[in-house]
Amino acid sequence: MSQVQKSIDVDVPVSTAYNQWTQFETFPQFMSGVESVTQIDDTHLHWVTDIAGVEREFDAEITEQHPDERVAWHSIGGDTTHAGVVTFHRLDYTTSRVMVQIDWQPSSLVEKVGSAINVDDRQVERDLQRFKELVEAAGHETGAWRGDVEAP
Repeated sequence: MSQVQKSIDVDVPVSTAYNQWTQFETFPQFMSGVESVTQIDDTHLHWVTDIAGVEREFDAEITEQHPDERVAWHSIGGDTTHAGVVTFHRLDYTTSRVMVQIDWQPSSLVEKVGSAINVDDRQVERDLQRFKELVEAAGHETGAWRGDVEAP
Protein backbone atom coordinates (compact mmCIF):
# COMPACT_ATOMS: atom_id res chain seq x y z
CA MET A 1 0.00 0.00 0.00
CA SER A 2 1.32 3.44 -0.92
CA GLN A 3 0.52 6.62 0.94
CA VAL A 4 0.66 10.28 -0.07
CA GLN A 5 0.36 13.15 2.42
CA LYS A 6 0.48 16.73 1.18
CA SER A 7 -0.85 20.11 2.23
CA ILE A 8 -1.10 23.61 0.83
CA ASP A 9 -2.10 26.98 2.23
CA VAL A 10 -4.66 28.88 0.18
CA ASP A 11 -5.51 32.56 0.46
CA VAL A 12 -9.26 32.07 0.83
CA PRO A 13 -11.45 31.45 3.88
CA VAL A 14 -11.80 27.82 4.91
CA SER A 15 -15.45 27.75 3.81
CA THR A 16 -14.46 28.83 0.28
CA ALA A 17 -11.76 26.13 0.03
CA TYR A 18 -14.15 23.47 1.37
CA ASN A 19 -17.04 24.56 -0.85
CA GLN A 20 -14.87 24.46 -3.98
CA TRP A 21 -13.45 21.06 -3.08
CA THR A 22 -16.98 19.62 -2.78
CA GLN A 23 -17.61 20.54 -6.43
CA PHE A 24 -16.29 17.11 -7.41
CA GLU A 25 -17.21 17.42 -11.07
CA THR A 26 -14.69 20.30 -11.38
CA PHE A 27 -11.77 18.04 -10.36
CA PRO A 28 -10.54 17.68 -13.98
CA GLN A 29 -9.84 21.45 -13.93
CA PHE A 30 -7.00 20.95 -11.45
CA MET A 31 -6.31 17.21 -11.11
CA SER A 32 -4.01 15.86 -13.79
CA GLY A 33 -5.05 12.51 -15.15
CA VAL A 34 -8.68 12.92 -14.12
CA GLU A 35 -10.82 12.79 -17.24
CA SER A 36 -14.18 13.14 -15.47
CA VAL A 37 -15.97 12.83 -12.15
CA THR A 38 -19.72 12.35 -12.12
CA GLN A 39 -21.60 12.83 -8.87
CA ILE A 40 -24.22 10.09 -8.76
CA ASP A 41 -25.79 11.15 -5.45
CA ASP A 42 -24.68 12.79 -2.19
CA THR A 43 -22.20 10.02 -1.35
CA HIS A 44 -21.29 8.32 -4.65
CA LEU A 45 -18.96 9.45 -7.44
CA HIS A 46 -17.98 7.84 -10.73
CA TRP A 47 -14.38 8.51 -11.82
CA VAL A 48 -12.63 8.15 -15.17
CA THR A 49 -8.85 8.60 -15.06
CA ASP A 50 -5.91 8.27 -17.41
CA ILE A 51 -2.65 8.52 -15.50
CA ALA A 52 0.59 7.76 -17.33
CA GLY A 53 -1.35 5.79 -19.92
CA VAL A 54 -3.13 3.66 -17.32
CA GLU A 55 -6.87 4.10 -17.81
CA ARG A 56 -9.19 3.42 -14.90
CA GLU A 57 -12.90 3.70 -14.30
CA PHE A 58 -14.27 3.22 -10.80
CA ASP A 59 -16.76 4.40 -8.23
CA ALA A 60 -16.00 6.01 -4.90
CA GLU A 61 -18.12 6.40 -1.80
CA ILE A 62 -17.89 9.38 0.52
CA THR A 63 -17.73 7.82 3.96
CA GLU A 64 -17.56 11.00 6.02
CA GLN A 65 -18.13 14.65 5.23
CA HIS A 66 -18.39 17.61 7.59
CA PRO A 67 -18.64 21.19 6.28
CA ASP A 68 -15.40 23.17 6.56
CA GLU A 69 -13.66 20.18 8.19
CA ARG A 70 -13.25 17.00 6.14
CA VAL A 71 -14.20 14.77 3.24
CA ALA A 72 -13.24 11.06 3.44
CA TRP A 73 -13.80 8.40 0.78
CA HIS A 74 -12.88 4.95 -0.46
CA SER A 75 -13.13 3.27 -3.83
CA ILE A 76 -15.80 0.67 -4.52
CA GLY A 77 -15.77 -1.69 -7.45
CA GLY A 78 -13.57 -1.16 -10.46
CA ASP A 79 -9.94 -2.20 -10.67
CA THR A 80 -8.43 0.31 -8.26
CA THR A 81 -8.13 0.32 -4.48
CA HIS A 82 -7.72 3.60 -2.67
CA ALA A 83 -9.04 5.64 0.22
CA GLY A 84 -8.33 9.09 1.52
CA VAL A 85 -9.28 12.16 3.45
CA VAL A 86 -9.04 15.87 2.78
CA THR A 87 -9.12 18.13 5.82
CA PHE A 88 -9.59 21.89 5.94
CA HIS A 89 -7.96 24.08 8.59
CA ARG A 90 -8.65 27.74 9.32
CA LEU A 91 -5.37 29.61 9.68
CA ASP A 92 -7.04 33.03 9.90
CA TYR A 93 -10.08 34.73 8.40
CA THR A 94 -8.66 34.75 4.87
CA THR A 95 -6.24 31.81 4.81
CA SER A 96 -6.79 28.08 5.12
CA ARG A 97 -4.75 24.90 4.88
CA VAL A 98 -5.91 21.97 2.75
CA MET A 99 -4.38 18.64 3.78
CA VAL A 100 -4.67 15.49 1.65
CA GLN A 101 -3.92 11.91 2.64
CA ILE A 102 -4.38 9.14 0.09
CA ASP A 103 -3.74 5.44 0.61
CA TRP A 104 -3.70 3.43 -2.59
CA GLN A 105 -2.66 0.06 -3.95
CA PRO A 106 -0.49 0.25 -7.08
CA SER A 107 -1.41 -2.67 -9.31
CA SER A 108 0.36 -2.21 -12.66
CA LEU A 109 4.12 -2.17 -13.12
CA VAL A 110 3.93 1.52 -14.15
CA GLU A 111 2.04 2.37 -10.93
CA LYS A 112 4.48 0.40 -8.74
CA VAL A 113 7.51 2.11 -10.28
CA GLY A 114 5.78 5.51 -10.10
CA SER A 115 5.02 5.03 -6.43
CA ALA A 116 8.57 3.84 -5.69
CA ILE A 117 10.07 7.02 -7.18
CA ASN A 118 7.39 9.29 -5.62
CA VAL A 119 5.65 10.29 -8.84
CA ASP A 120 2.35 10.08 -6.93
CA ASP A 121 3.62 12.55 -4.29
CA ARG A 122 4.65 15.04 -6.95
CA GLN A 123 1.36 14.67 -8.81
CA VAL A 124 -0.71 15.38 -5.69
CA GLU A 125 1.53 18.34 -4.89
CA ARG A 126 1.01 19.78 -8.40
CA ASP A 127 -2.73 19.13 -8.21
CA LEU A 128 -2.94 21.02 -4.91
CA GLN A 129 -1.01 23.91 -6.46
CA ARG A 130 -3.50 24.02 -9.34
CA PHE A 131 -6.41 23.90 -6.82
CA LYS A 132 -4.83 26.87 -5.01
CA GLU A 133 -4.51 28.80 -8.28
CA LEU A 134 -8.09 27.98 -9.28
CA VAL A 135 -9.75 29.00 -6.01
CA GLU A 136 -7.57 32.06 -5.41
CA ALA A 137 -8.01 33.37 -8.96
CA ALA A 138 -11.80 33.14 -8.67
CA GLY A 139 -11.83 34.41 -5.09
CA HIS A 140 -15.01 32.41 -4.50
CA GLU A 141 -16.31 28.89 -4.94
CA THR A 142 -18.27 27.76 -8.00
CA GLY A 143 -20.85 26.06 -5.79
CA ALA A 144 -21.25 24.32 -2.46
CA TRP A 145 -22.73 21.26 -0.83
CA ARG A 146 -22.97 21.76 2.91
CA GLY A 147 -24.49 18.40 3.80
CA ASP A 148 -23.11 16.20 6.55
CA VAL A 149 -22.19 12.52 6.13
CA GLU A 150 -21.54 10.67 9.38
CA ALA A 151 -18.77 8.07 9.53
CA PRO A 152 -20.07 4.49 9.47
